[in-house]
This record gives sequence, structure tokens and C-alpha cells, in this order.
Amino acid sequence: MDNQDSSIQMQELEKANRILRKKLERCENERRQLETDIGTKEFLLKKVICELEDSQTDLQQRGQELENTLDSLHKIQAQIIQSEKMSALGQMVAGIAHEINNPVSFIYGNLTYISQYTHDLLRLVQLYHRYFPNPPVEIQTERQTIDLEFLEKDALMVLRSMNIGTERIREIVLSLRNFSRLDESEFKGVDVHEGIDNTLMILQHRLKATDKSPEIQIIKDYGNLSYVECYAGQLNQVFMNILVNALDALEELNTKRTYQEIRDNPSRITIHTSVVDLQWVKIAIADNGSGIPESIQKQIFNPFFTTKPVGKGTGMGMAISYQIITEKHGGKLEFFSTPGKGTEFVVQIPIQQQV
Repeated sequence: MDNQDSSIQMQELEKANRILRKKLERCENERRQLETDIGTKEFLLKKVICELEDSQTDLQQRGQELENTLDSLHKIQAQIIQSEKMSALGQMVAGIAHEINNPVSFIYGNLTYISQYTHDLLRLVQLYHRYFPNPPVEIQTERQTIDLEFLEKDALMVLRSMNIGTERIREIVLSLRNFSRLDESEFKGVDVHEGIDNTLMILQHRLKATDKSPEIQIIKDYGNLSYVECYAGQLNQVFMNILVNALDALEELNTKRTYQEIRDNPSRITIHTSVVDLQWVKIAIADNGSGIPESIQKQIFNPFFTTKPVGKGTGMGMAISYQIITEKHGGKLEFFSTPGKGTEFVVQIPIQQQV
């Protein structure tokens, strides 16, 4: 009986042991599965984190690209607007020059004949004086009324003045036509000095003396330059922008000085040209104004930046000038300014463009 009970107990123990083993195996399998699941989830989590980081980097790059694109669009828009304005201005200037040129050329061409006719008539009058020294009373009275002696002298002076005046108008018209240069859409060898002089001619009204300030002095220190390959109209636009800014700076300074102070220390613009390393032409335009504050010097070439009152400046002049020199001509545009002493803008472009 005891052996039978022992056998039964052994069987029960073996059965219990098998059950425990199965449970243990199941637990081990579950543990392994759990470890596998955890590893998989960790891998997936790390993958998701990496993908999120990549996405964040990509978003930042795309955001920067969009910001750069937007900035480029603003610049292009500003350049298009400025180009349209300059094109319209050029067309208007060329049209005005053409309309003025026609009647002036007519007057100028006929002045030679008028001068010759006048001399002939005066010579005939002198012959009458010589051979008829005692004309009738009516002629003597009319001679005194019109002051014939004065008329003979003044007529020639008037003709000379008209000739000088028409020649001056023709020079201005030529300067206007050369400044606009609408027909020059390609690089062409030009006389840089002529472009500067034409620009100064157009700005002549701002250089003259007024009741508030003496004349602004222009000092030219021209070097021996050969013809320079460039977009002549665009280069003239750069000269115009720089010179206008210099005149604005001088006029602003003069509003703070008395007439005598300006006379003792005259407003002055100095233009120096030279050749650098036989390959570059350098144009330096300096004024003795109040200079540019250091706090804004880094923004001078930024689009839409201006220190002028609303309605007076667009903030595009120097930005467009920088683009014309650096991108269109492969050159350099920089400036040096000392507050209280003045500013110098320096343009450098190749004498010959690389094709």
C-alpha cells in the first residue's frame, strides 16, 4: 500500500513538474517575446526619432530656402521696378532731347545766315553814312529815335549771345542723349569720362550757387583711361546715384551751417579715375559732407534701405548700383566713410569683359 501511495505521489509530482516546466517554458517564451518586442519598439522609436530629426532639419532647410527665395523675389521685384523707372526715364530724356534738338538745330543752322545778313545790312548802312552824310530831316529823326549807333553794336552782340546760347543747348541735348543711351544693350567700349561729364551736366542745376549757399565745387582728377567695355547707360545710372547721394549729403550739412561757414569750408566733390594693374579702371567719387554713421554702414547696399524722408528716397539707388557693378560688370563697389569728414565711393570694373 505504501508503495502504491508513493507511486501515486510520484506521478502527481511528475505531473506537477511537467506543468511547472510548461509554465516556465511559456514564461521564458513570453520573456523572450517581450524582449524582442521591446527591442523592436526601441528600434522603431529610434527610427522615428531619427526621421523626426531629419524632417526637422529638412524643414529648417526648406524654410531657409523659402526665406532666400522670398528675399530674391523682393530684390527682383525692386530691380524690375527700378529698371522700368530707368527705362521710362531714359525714354523720356531721349524724347525731350529729340524734341528740343529739332528746333534748336533749325535756329543754330540759320544763325550763320542771319549773322551774315546783319553784317551785310550794317555795311550797307555805313556806306549810306559815308556817301550821304546829310540825309533828310525825317531820316535823321528816325536815326535818333532808334539810336542807330547803339543798334549797330548791340545787334552783333545779340547774335553772338544767341550763338553761344544755342551751342550750350546743343551740348545739353547731346549730354541727355548720351546719358540715356537706350540703343546700347550690349557691352561696348566707351569713354568713362564722357559718362561722368554728361551726368554732371544733368546735375548742373544742383551745383550752382544759391542765396543760401555758394557753388558746390567739382574737382576732377582724371587719369589716362582707354575705352572701357561696359553697359554705358547702366554705368551712367551708377554715377548718377552716387553723385545724387553726395549732393544730398552736402545739402543736408549746409542746412546746419551759415553762408560764411560754407564759404570758409566749401562743399566739394572730388572725382578721381585711374587704371589698376592694367586690367581694371577705378572711379572714386568723394564728398566732404558729414559722412555715414557707423551704425548703418552695413545696410547701405540693402534694398529699400534709406535715410531720406518718406517720398524722397526709395532705398533702391545703391542696391541697384551694387548689382549693376558686381553682377552685370563683374566689378566691385565699396565705400569708405568717416563721420564728420565725408564719404568716398569706389567703383572698379574690368577694362575688358571676359566672354
